Amino acid sequence: MSAPETILISDVQPEKHSKFFWLVNDIYEMQKRSIRHIIRSLDQVMSLIMFPIMFMLLNRYVLGGSINTGVDYVNYLFPGILVQTLAFGANYTTINIAVDMKEGIVDRFRSLPMASSALIVGHIIADLFRNTISGIIIVLVGFLVGFRPAASFEDWVLVIGLSLLFTLAISSLSAILGLIVKSLEAAQWIGFVLIFPLTFISSAFVLTSTLPGPLRVFAENQPITHVINAMRSLLVGTPMGDAGWLSVIWCIGIIVVSVPLTGWLFRRRNAQ
Repeated sequence: MSAPETILISDVQPEKHSKFFWLVNDIYEMQKRSIRHIIRSLDQVMSLIMFPIMFMLLNRYVLGGSINTGVDYVNYLFPGILVQTLAFGANYTTINIAVDMKEGIVDRFRSLPMASSALIVGHIIADLFRNTISGIIIVLVGFLVGFRPAASFEDWVLVIGLSLLFTLAISSLSAILGLIVKSLEAAQWIGFVLIFPLTFISSAFVLTSTLPGPLRVFAENQPITHVINAMRSLLVGTPMGDAGWLSVIWCIGIIVVSVPLTGWLFRRRNAQ
């Protein structure tokens, strides 16, 4: 049996410090805890390394010779693989929150003088850490298999910013799933059930114009397509259209809706 988990949160909060300071401190401790779990968990470390490489190589060499997108397929593919990896990586937020809720660690945290929201926010911030590593691996593998962007330094900054914003949005949704599911088994598959259709019925791998009517309408008007198209435009110079501002609006909208809903669900689960 493993030793009880130790969380270093002060039992006394001096009045001279603001509540905001203690909220930031609590979030910092919770994200450190989540990041330690990532580093110590072999399956999470392997997923950080293997999934990005597998997605890139399979799609680059299995689909690359049979799809015509008007540009070099590896350049077309790269933004789709990047966004897909970020979306799948957020599923660990669902799993880790479900584990915390199932194993009773939340009851221990409730006995400490800490902000109740710090646990959820800590998981989401750890997701940024995880997806940053996956993103770096995707970039390196992309260059190895022929990805040649035309992006300027400013374009790369915008791509990184949009990647972080998208991760926050998808992780916020994943936190809701982690609070809704009743078992760890459900937490492991529910995220993939939602992410698979969104990533494959999009512009990630093929032009949306090649899809049949209803699927084309869905693909062209869902958030993942807008994010991919915005990144693709910044990286390889394809037409931006409305994808830039629509991708930002979608991500911010998801965050604005998900954050209060997550807080309400967390308080509701704690009250049960």
